[in-house]
Amino acid sequence: MRILHVLDHSIPLHSGYTFRTRAILRQQRVLGWQTFQITGPKQGASTQDKESVDGLDFYRTPAARGFKARLPALRQLAVIDALEARLLQVAREVRPDILHAHSPALNAIAALRVGRRLGIPVVYEIRAFWEDAAVDHGSSSDGGLRYRATRAMETYALRRVDAATTICEGLRADIAARGIAPGKVTVIPNAVNIADFSVGGARDEALAAQLGLDGKVVLGFIGSFYAYEGLHILLEALPGIIARRPDIRLLLVGGGAQEAALRAQAEALGVAGHVVFTGRVAHDQVQRYYDLTDVLVYPRVKMRLTDLVTPLKPLEAMAQGRLLVASDVGGHRELIEDGRTGVLFAAGDPKALADQVLALLAAPQRWEALRASGRRFVEHERNWAASVARYVAVYNSVHPGVDAERAA
Repeated sequence: MRILHVLDHSIPLHSGYTFRTRAILRQQRVLGWQTFQITGPKQGASTQDKESVDGLDFYRTPAARGFKARLPALRQLAVIDALEARLLQVAREVRPDILHAHSPALNAIAALRVGRRLGIPVVYEIRAFWEDAAVDHGSSSDGGLRYRATRAMETYALRRVDAATTICEGLRADIAARGIAPGKVTVIPNAVNIADFSVGGARDEALAAQLGLDGKVVLGFIGSFYAYEGLHILLEALPGIIARRPDIRLLLVGGGAQEAALRAQAEALGVAGHVVFTGRVAHDQVQRYYDLTDVLVYPRVKMRLTDLVTPLKPLEAMAQGRLLVASDVGGHRELIEDGRTGVLFAAGDPKALADQVLALLAAPQRWEALRASGRRFVEHERNWAASVARYVAVYNSVHPGVDAERAA
């Protein structure tokens, strides 16, 4: 089986999107399938037509050009056109059995055009509705013209592809509400590679001292600083937490659009001395920062994006047997069982966040069970081998002959 994956972007860029892609590709190869990968113009400029990263080859697409690319209203069409042209070249070279496009819909439409031309079935994977992410990033307004156009493009693609997958039940329900037959959509959930994570990593005391965290209780967040992550809620909760536990420090590892605003907020709240901003760290160094953290906090705000989409970071925390506190948005509730694998609080409520953090820290008798339950959950239900095995039925539905026995 030869599968050509059509992607928005890939490693070496770091994001939940690229890490999920890498995990899928590696596991599909374990199953004996041949995978090929192409990224669209949004990957950014590249000096190579084909780039090898972590043992995976990615065909790159040049930037969109021409009058469409110069006009904001037509720029997305230019991206589709550029990807279509490059995808046609690559598909003719590698001769795939299936085109597997991944969010956003621009990739699916380019794949549909090439699939029709070459007679290749198209599978489309929806990882999030990008119109909702655009609202959070401020590049689109909720219900505005661009929002509705992007949503219509997504629905158009879903109706025309041969099969669809998505990452969680929240997204599948929204897709079904658009009139897409439920049987057409398969959930391939986010997962972790258990072998990549161990329980009880040793604290790096030198790093702790360097960051001013020696002898402190550390709350942590490791990831991208997007507005929907709700880190401003975490900062609002911090004065109340520190008032009762002055030994607590907040470790924020990463960066992004909200970093300057968060730094200013910490100063305004008078808690800057209790917050450590590390900036972005190399991926191979992230574990050192996880090992400094006593409780990981995921304070996502409530909106369509966070209610529908399940994040990857809480699964990584559970895989390490770590304590975690998260807001009760839909995406978290699909992953975290309150009081069993983690602790939930009312989204958007700094006092509720503070109360749950303090209650958890005051109850060490609960920690062992929480850590063990979280680890069991990912071991048995959210590992990549089990998740990727679900593609067997999807691919068989559009191209009979996938070796289901081997993939199982």
